Amino acid sequence: MSSDENEAVQDCIFCAIAHKKTNAEIVYESDNAMFFHDISPKAAVHVVGIPKKHIISIKDATEEDQELMGALIHEATLVANKLGLSEGGYRVTTNVGSNAGQVVKHLHWHILGGEKLGPLGRQ
Repeated sequence: MSSDENEAVQDCIFCAIAHKKTNAEIVYESDNAMFFHDISPKAAVHVVGIPKKHIISIKDATEEDQELMGALIHEATLVANKLGLSEGGYRVTTNVGSNAGQVVKHLHWHILGGEKLGPLGRQ
């Protein structure tokens, strides 16, 4: 890992949560991922899922990350089921880059539900 990459990981709030250096209300944890309640929810239920490995966004995932990416999506469905979102429906989304609204430069999924959600995109 380069010194720039190491600095990014050290300054990353999601890395701090993944390594339990910062508290979060954890919903689900596996060897490779963690899901926790968003501190600024955009829906009745808003959970963030992260890989414990620092990856900036899905565009930065490599071929070696394929299994991890599949596991994250699978675990997102487990979390949605655990939270009782499956019957009414839910949204799983990730933002890639600043134009899409990515604020934290660590790959993360948003699981939103618990109410009727509005449309995506331009309003």
